[in-house]
Amino acid sequence: METLDRYDLQILAELQADARVTNAELAQRVGLSAAPCWRRVRALEEAGFIKGYHAEIDRHRIGLGVLAFVRLDAERNTGERTREMEDAIRGIPEIVSCHYISGAGTFELQVVSKDLDSFSQFARKVLINLPNVKDIHTSFSLGEVKASSSWPLSHLKG
Repeated sequence: METLDRYDLQILAELQADARVTNAELAQRVGLSAAPCWRRVRALEEAGFIKGYHAEIDRHRIGLGVLAFVRLDAERNTGERTREMEDAIRGIPEIVSCHYISGAGTFELQVVSKDLDSFSQFARKVLINLPNVKDIHTSFSLGEVKASSSWPLSHLKG
């Protein structure tokens, strides 16, 4: 599956909006019959366009009121030391996102925590002790303006 046609794009948009939609409803929304729609969804999954399905959980409702943005500075940026840090980061559930960044710093993390005291303990016990960490710099979210797990698709239209 090299290119996406209008049906594929519509399917992706609909599933981003509501992954629990039934195949029959999805087919109706995109203008296909059920069987071809189902085949297209499977093809999109097999080609890696759809990586999975999940429930979006409100972090505040489950007691994770703090969202911190943490920049980690590495001691040395060698391949082996960077991989060690990456492997350690992948295993920490409080780190919900990690990006290798340009500019100052090595990694930019998003970290959730119950409260500021919990975050402080986490930073002192976990973050600063990650392999190869020289320093950490933290900013806190004071309010969420936009958070989306949906990707724009308009650039794919021919």
